[in-house]
Amino acid sequence: MDPAQATRDIADVAAVEVITTASVHLLSAAAVKVGLADDPDTQTDLDEARKLINALAGLITAAAPDISDMHARSLRDGLRSVQLAFREASTIPDPIGQGPGEKFTGPVN
Repeated sequence: MDPAQATRDIADVAAVEVITTASVHLLSAAAVKVGLADDPDTQTDLDEARKLINALAGLITAAAPDISDMHARSLRDGLRSVQLAFREASTIPDPIGQGPGEKFTGPVN
């Protein structure tokens, strides 16, 4: 594909679609890294999951006022799910309020 064509294509994409697509990618990657995928024995990596969850929480928190409650609510639900899965997968759980993304979302328990 011609790079100029790709640039024109992205110009036609609404911001809410770019934000939700990026969020879904972060959410999916975080789910795999917390062990919610096909092969948790080889795919779980909580250090990587923490980074992905922090990025996801920051993006959702920053974008929520601009993307409508309908979009933000489902993204927040997914975020909370991976935050809870992270807590369950941790052998030494973070204190409440200090887990991944909780500086953006508040305590998750």
